[in-house]
Amino acid sequence: MLLPFFKINIFNKCIEYLHAFLHLFYPHLCLECGTDLLSSDSVLCIGCENKLPFTDLFSIENNIIEKIFWGRSAISAAGASLFFTKDSIVQILIFELKYKQNKKAGWLLGRIIGSSIKDVERFEKIDWLIPIPLSTKKERQRGFNQALIICEGIQQILPALKIASSLKKKKATNSQTKKGRLQRSEHVDQLFELHYAHVLKGANLLIVDDVITTGATLEAAHKCLWQGQPNSISIAAAAYTL
Repeated sequence: MLLPFFKINIFNKCIEYLHAFLHLFYPHLCLECGTDLLSSDSVLCIGCENKLPFTDLFSIENNIIEKIFWGRSAISAAGASLFFTKDSIVQILIFELKYKQNKKAGWLLGRIIGSSIKDVERFEKIDWLIPIPLSTKKERQRGFNQALIICEGIQQILPALKIASSLKKKKATNSQTKKGRLQRSEHVDQLFELHYAHVLKGANLLIVDDVITTGATLEAAHKCLWQGQPNSISIAAAAYTL
């Protein structure tokens, strides 16, 4: 009769062999350099993570993202963790998340945001994470909301923060990426509706999105959330488009 210790040891060995076997057919490689020396819950190795184009904007008051909203929305603080440029590793991460259903890429982006705001005084009193929603149709097609996945990554670093799905997309809209700032602003009042407003009253909110370009979508989210009478609204994105 095998002792419990030996049973556990045999089980662990079987798991190791199974992982090794699966790795032959489904290798887990760094999206940037291709090495297989990375943790099972990440998509980049440590070396490539350290080379990401970090912005340090969260710790800077009146930064370039906050200036986007001057005269438009009363944002308490705003920032993005990474700079987004074409054909960069940041673009690959966003693409993996949005179009290849790679949740690990989203959790990584969320952890980066969480680490960016963890010790920043301006973000220390946040009560709720508010993911920017997708339309019902687009979320069904994609399988999940990428902003929600990023929020889950933030929670891995800051587990005390709660997620509130208080924003709902009113209807499916055309992509904002090819519209100018004026065209985007015209849709501000048409994007969202407010749910669970009672949990927002007097709270400090952090709107979370994947990429900031003109800020029109976030402006619409702020305007909608403000109806819930929160104490403050801040913004965090994984990346800012240069």
